[in-house]
Amino acid sequence: MKLLLPLTAALALTACGTLPEPFYGDPGKEGAILAVPPAPVLIIPTPTDALLGDSAPAYATDLANALAAQDVPSLARPAQKTDWRIPTTATLAGTTITPHYTLIGPDGKTYGQQDGTPIDAAAWSNATPATLTAQATTDAAPLTKLLEAANAKIQGADPSSLENRPPRIYFAGVTGAPGDGDQSLALNLTRDLPPLGDTLTTTRANADFTVSAVVTAVPDTNHQLLVTLNWLVHDANNRSIGQVTQLHDLNPSDITPYWGDVAAAAATEAAGGIHTVINNATLHKGGGGLE
Repeated sequence: MKLLLPLTAALALTACGTLPEPFYGDPGKEGAILAVPPAPVLIIPTPTDALLGDSAPAYATDLANALAAQDVPSLARPAQKTDWRIPTTATLAGTTITPHYTLIGPDGKTYGQQDGTPIDAAAWSNATPATLTAQATTDAAPLTKLLEAANAKIQGADPSSLENRPPRIYFAGVTGAPGDGDQSLALNLTRDLPPLGDTLTTTRANADFTVSAVVTAVPDTNHQLLVTLNWLVHDANNRSIGQVTQLHDLNPSDITPYWGDVAAAAATEAAGGIHTVINNATLHKGGGGLE
């Protein structure tokens, strides 16, 4: 997510921008990138009661691949007690077979069930590679929804989840600003974030998100400086989840030797943008999945 906040010498900063990355706002088709993964890896064991015979291992592989295409990390292999897993069964009714999928957690509990798309019994029994791949691809989409629903339920019951507490932010500071900008911007940002509902922490290891800023100021027309502030937001795994950018032409005297009110205005608007980035990531990513 990138927000563009124009920094003005008149101290009136206005937020605008787009949401080009998945997970934020209305994710549309890109929302298939699993925002709430059920586990580091979801295991698809070989079906033993799915009326597939010797084709059962191939179907496990196809289903794992289809879920991976939905950005659900999945592997076809025997499940261990510590795994999140989806075993597959099937029932025959007349000339139709219906696959059934069950989401089982490391505690052995069932966290959801999903019927697959009914398929002609003869086609299922013949189990050509094209048939198995098509069935797995069709059933992967509702299975992803099952995983999301199960994750949301668990996150809601977990008091340590980001759904149930404010995010903890480690602020790594500002670099590159002329004058006293590095210190002044940092001081103002740490003042402006907590009132928005975010919690600042003094240790990176204890943080859900890390925020840092890089400032550049280059000569522009009319003896002014083109000032760009990039506020970078990373998650606990050091993955970039968004960026807030501010830019404007300023007179050198506006920021050297002191930023003064310019830093105050810039930090206030940046804090709002940073809060939006983190809030959207928190809403769509939950607190870390079913772990």
